[in-house]
Amino acid sequence: MSEARDRSETFRVAIRRFGPFESAIQKQWVDFQRETGCPLHLEWESLDLNPLVDSLFTQGGLEDGTWDIAFVVTDWLADAVHEGLLRDLAPAMRADPVPDYPAGWVPVLTGMQQFGDAVYGLPYHDGPECLVYRTDLFADAAEQQAFVARFGYPLDVPRTWEHFEDIARFFTRPADGLYGTVFAAFPDGHNTVYDFCLQLWSRGGELTDATGRPTLATPRAIAALDFYRRMVNDRSVTPPGLEAVDSVKSGELFASGAVAMMVNWFGFAAVCEQPGCPVKGKTAVTTLPSAEGMPPASFIVYWLLAVAAGSPHPDQAYAFARHCCTPAMDKLATLAGAIGCRLSTWSDSEVNALIPFYSELARLHEGTRTLPRSRALPAFIHIIDEAVQAAIAGPEPTATILTRAQERAVVLQL
Repeated sequence: MSEARDRSETFRVAIRRFGPFESAIQKQWVDFQRETGCPLHLEWESLDLNPLVDSLFTQGGLEDGTWDIAFVVTDWLADAVHEGLLRDLAPAMRADPVPDYPAGWVPVLTGMQQFGDAVYGLPYHDGPECLVYRTDLFADAAEQQAFVARFGYPLDVPRTWEHFEDIARFFTRPADGLYGTVFAAFPDGHNTVYDFCLQLWSRGGELTDATGRPTLATPRAIAALDFYRRMVNDRSVTPPGLEAVDSVKSGELFASGAVAMMVNWFGFAAVCEQPGCPVKGKTAVTTLPSAEGMPPASFIVYWLLAVAAGSPHPDQAYAFARHCCTPAMDKLATLAGAIGCRLSTWSDSEVNALIPFYSELARLHEGTRTLPRSRALPAFIHIIDEAVQAAIAGPEPTATILTRAQERAVVLQL
C-alpha cells in the first residue's frame, strides 16, 4: 500500500473488471449487511487483468492490508499459496460451514483451491470455454443456400476447425459490420495462452510429457499455432485490431451483433441474454470444434473469492465470501450476468427461463481440463504467451518460434 490509511471502518474488494461482477458484489454486500448487520463500508475497485495482478502481487496488496477480498483466478493459486498471500479458510469453514460444500458444486470447481486440508478461496464465477454462436445466422435459409453454393456442404455448427474456418470466412462481411469470428489476442498472458492450449489439446497434443516437462515443439503444437496465427491475422475471417482485444472486449463484440461465432467463456454467452442485448434470444452454445477424428477439448479456469492474508477484517471477509456462495447469492450473481458455480443455479427454473442454454453447463464441464497447478506455471505461461505473440506479430516460421520456446521451457518442471 503506497500510504497508510485507516481501514477500521472500510471493507475493500479487488474485482476483475467486468460489469456483472461489479453489480453482483454490490448487491451481495447489501444483502450481507441486511442479514448480518456488518457495519463496515464497502469499497471496491474494478481492475483489468494486468493491473489486478500488479495490485495483488507486485504491489503486495494481498499482504499489506490493501484488500480484504480479491478475485483470484485459479492460475495464480500455486504462487499465492506458496508466498503466504491468502488466508486458509478451512478453520472458518469448519466453524461455520459453507452450505453444501463441496457436494453442491461439480468436483472440478472445488479442487484447485484445495491444498491438502487447506482451502484458499470459494468459487464465484465459472464457465468453461465453449463455442458461442448466432442461431439466427445459422438457421437462415438464404445463408444456408449461399453457403452450400460456395463450399459444397451444409451450413451447420462446426465440428472441425476446418469447417470453423470456412464458416468464419463465409460470415465475414466488413461492409455489413459482421465478422465470422473473433479471438482475444491482447497480450495479457491469458486468452492467447488458453487458445493455444485448446488448439493443441483438440489436435491430440499435450503441453508436457508424463514427467511434467514441457513439450512445445511437437508437430501438433506447430499445427495448433499455425492455425491460430493465421486466423488472428486473416482479415477475411476476423476483425482488425485483435491485439487490443481481450476476452471481455471479444465478448462485447459478439454481444453487439458484430460476430457470428466465437471460442470464448460461457459467461460471455450468458451476458447476451441480458435485457437490451442485440443478440438476446439469438445465441446458443455447444462443445468446441476439434481436428478431424479427435474428440473436442475444453478448458476451465475459474474465479475465486479469496481472503487476503493481510486483511484487517478476516472474520468478516470469510463471512462475506461464504454469503456470496449461498444458493440465493450464487443465483443473484448469475442473474446479474456472472456465471454462478452451484449445481442448484444451473438447474434453476428461473435462470433457465432467462438463459435457455444454462442447463448445458453440466455437459460442457465433462472432460474440461485445467493448466497444471505449479509454481512454474507463471513462467511457462509467459514463455507460451511470448511465442504466440511472436507468431502473431511477425513472419518467423512457427517451428522456429516453438523450438526457441521449448529451449527456454525445458528447465521447468510442471
